[in-house]
Amino acid sequence: RRVHGGSFSTGVHMFARLRPLVRQRIPLNSYLQRRAYSVQPLTVLPEDEQMIRDQVQRFARERVAPFVPEMDKQSKLKPEILSECFQQGLMGIEIPHQYGGSGMSFMSACLVIEELAKVDASLSVCVDVQNTLVNNAITKYGSEEIRATYLPRLATDTVGSFCLSEAGSGSDAFALKTRAQEDGDHYVLNGSKCWITNAGEAGLYLVMANVDPSKGYKGITTFVVEKSNPGLSLGKKEDKLGIRASSTHEVVLTDCRVHKSRVLGQVGQGYKIAIETLNEGRIGIGAQMLGLAQGAFSYAVEYIHHRKQFGKPVAEFQGMQFAYAQAAADIEAARLLVYNAARLKQAGLPFVTEAAMAKLYASQVANKVAGQCVEWLGGVGFTRDFPVEKFFRDAKIGQIYEGTSNLQLVTIAKQISSHFK
Repeated sequence: RRVHGGSFSTGVHMFARLRPLVRQRIPLNSYLQRRAYSVQPLTVLPEDEQMIRDQVQRFARERVAPFVPEMDKQSKLKPEILSECFQQGLMGIEIPHQYGGSGMSFMSACLVIEELAKVDASLSVCVDVQNTLVNNAITKYGSEEIRATYLPRLATDTVGSFCLSEAGSGSDAFALKTRAQEDGDHYVLNGSKCWITNAGEAGLYLVMANVDPSKGYKGITTFVVEKSNPGLSLGKKEDKLGIRASSTHEVVLTDCRVHKSRVLGQVGQGYKIAIETLNEGRIGIGAQMLGLAQGAFSYAVEYIHHRKQFGKPVAEFQGMQFAYAQAAADIEAARLLVYNAARLKQAGLPFVTEAAMAKLYASQVANKVAGQCVEWLGGVGFTRDFPVEKFFRDAKIGQIYEGTSNLQLVTIAKQISSHFK
């Protein structure tokens, strides 16, 4: 009988492998201990991942942090900071060396996203969308011509944008109305996309449009569209609660002609590209929310260990100790979920359920912890002179974009139920 996470046959095979040990009189505890040493704990990183984490941590603290209040106030990323992200290889983390990228792992990308979010969630999501959505989609589905043309640019100087959502198709993404009409060697795109991250800085857009509405979602196709392409323009820029420095625009397509060679993957494969790419992207958002929670927590806990009331640090009051101990446990649990999902994806193992769990829980923790941190600071926590109010504002989007919390619960429930059918 099938059971969640394995089967009875798994146990049978395991004991079959242990029989030779019994015959040789090798102590089982000794064998299991040796096996355990060969498996790294989730939070112990190999040298290359430690190096990229430490590099980005320094960059975030020294180069990004001083400009965060200004970028938040002006609702715009500083071009110099974005340029430095390219120079440090942060915009092409998984792009292979042959295309000018850093050639690192998916886990490395998640660590970069996490470290940036400890300082600024806006820059973090810019890097996240670039790596987990745009770069990965082109690397996996692009023809050699598309990869050779665009991956070097995405790694060195071009921001990418992922254009799926529309006014009438948010969670119901495949109800999109943007149309692609075949015209000789081209497709003509008409429609508009909403809430598009990175749209303001982007030089390249992955646009989902339907080539044959009669086929429903099976007509959806992904097009690679350059900013310079006639017929593509930017509409309204959203005035947001949080992640204000991250540009979020409407993208308008008016008789936008795209050559057939710029179809990503196959015609009608857009829904598959969107689903698979977003499944990966949810781990990135989980990493962003994890970093945000840790950033808020680290600042607030240091503050309450220096702030004194009634003759002693606020952190020494038992009620406060209970609060920050629980917050630390919640953050660590979120870290394990995010890292586990990233490792599964990187290993080529099923990860959809774990990705949904990671995004769901990490976004819940980020909202809870950021809100608590405002309270721990008291009145100053409610002012813009201190960073925790920004963490609080930035956290909310984690429960909304790349699949709402309710959609993550639906995904998790479906995966659980599938084991009983």
